[in-house]
Amino acid sequence: MKLWHKVRTTLEMIKWEHSVFALPFALTGAMLAAGGWPRVSQVFWIVVCMVLARSAGMSFNRWADANLDAENPRTKMRAIPAGLLSREFVGGFTLVASILFLLAASQLNHLTLLLALPELAILLAYSYTKRFTRWSHLVLGFVLGTAPAAAWIAVRGSLDPRILVLTLVVLCWVGGFDILYACQDAEHDRRVGLKSLPALIGVPRAFLLARGLHIIMLALMVWLTELFMMGAIAWVGITIVAVLLLYEHLIISPSDLRRMNAAFFTMNGLISVVFFTFVAADILLRSWLRNHSR
Repeated sequence: MKLWHKVRTTLEMIKWEHSVFALPFALTGAMLAAGGWPRVSQVFWIVVCMVLARSAGMSFNRWADANLDAENPRTKMRAIPAGLLSREFVGGFTLVASILFLLAASQLNHLTLLLALPELAILLAYSYTKRFTRWSHLVLGFVLGTAPAAAWIAVRGSLDPRILVLTLVVLCWVGGFDILYACQDAEHDRRVGLKSLPALIGVPRAFLLARGLHIIMLALMVWLTELFMMGAIAWVGITIVAVLLLYEHLIISPSDLRRMNAAFFTMNGLISVVFFTFVAADILLRSWLRNHSR
C-alpha cells in the first residue's frame, strides 16, 4: 500500500489527467494519416505512448525543479519540496515511465521506435532550458507539437510534410499559454535568475506575445484545413477554437491573474478536445462519402 500511495501521489503531482492537452492533437494526426479511424491497436499504443511520455517528462520536471519549487511560494507545497515524495522515488518513476514509453513505441513500427529515444531526450532536456534561454516556452511547444507528427509516423511509417503544420499549430498554442502561465512566477523567476519571457520582458509584453502566438496558431489551422481539403465541419471547429481563445484572453490580464487556472487548465483542455472533435467528424464524413460514392 505504501508503494501505491507513492505512485498515486506522483500521478497527482504530475496531473497525468492533463494528458488531454496534447492527446487530441496526436489523435488528429493519426486520423489525418489514416483518412479515418486508424486500427484499434494503433490508437491504443499511440495513447499509451502519449500518457507515458508526458508522465516521464512531468515527473522529471518535478525532479529537476525540486529546489526551485521549494523557493517559490506558489510551488513550495508540491510533493518533493513538501516531503511527500523523495527525489529518488520520482527519479525511479521517471525511469520506469521512460522504459515503458520505449516499449510501447516498439509496438507501432520501426521508424516510431527509432525516433522514440531522441524524442524522449528532448522531452527531458526541456526541464533545463529555462535556466539558459528565454525561449523555453517554445521548446515546450515543440515537444508537444511533435505529437501529431509522431502519431502520423505511427500510422504510416513515414512522414508527410503537411502534418508539420499541425506541429506548428501546437507549438504556437502551447508556447502562448505557457508564456501566460509563467506570468504568475515572473518576480520569482527574475529573482532566482530563471529566463522566462515574462521575467525578462515584463508581464504586459508577455501577454502581447502570447496573443500573437495564438493568432498565428489560428492562421496555421486555416492553412491546415486547406492542405487536407477539409470541409465546413472543420471550419466550425476552428471558429469555436477562436472564440474559446478569445475568452481565455479576456478572463485574465496583466493586472489580474486570478483566473489563470481556469484559462490554463479548463479552457486549453476544451480547445484541444473541440478541435479534435470537429476535425475528426470532418474526416469521418469525407471518408463515408468516398466509400458511398463508389
